Amino acid sequence: MRLDSLFQALNTTADATYAESVEEHIWDFWLDHPDPVMVRDMRAGVNSLNGDDYDSALHAFDAVVARDPSYAEGWNKRAATHYMLGDYRGAMLDLHHALSLEPRHFGALVELGLVYLALGDERPALRAFDAALKINPHLTRVRAQADAIRNRRAGTDL
Repeated sequence: MRLDSLFQALNTTADATYAESVEEHIWDFWLDHPDPVMVRDMRAGVNSLNGDDYDSALHAFDAVVARDPSYAEGWNKRAATHYMLGDYRGAMLDLHHALSLEPRHFGALVELGLVYLALGDERPALRAFDAALKINPHLTRVRAQADAIRNRRAGTDL
């Protein structure tokens, strides 16, 4: 499968520029859907999410997951919307659903870590960040955040 080879390339390359390109291809793969209605609804939801219109985004992503519950990226985007609305429980439920459909979804793992941080729970946040980094070792900001948590937990954070 093409996606497997992309993940393998992402995990083995030391070239940051190449890794960025591979990551973009993975996101394109995740966003792709054979149903044009789904593509339209996803675009509308992403545009609303990017424009801070979370109610419209939620409406679009609700339609996406209702139309195809097996589409992991629909759950992931709806989770992002729940997160932005401060609904961390809703975000967590949707992220777990997305990860049950695509366990290698490093974006969902990162977001799960952010949800745990928002709840003030660093231990599971660190587990989620480390899981994302195992899949995509090129997430430099996530690595920095995980290192900062590790330093705080060790009592050495400056």
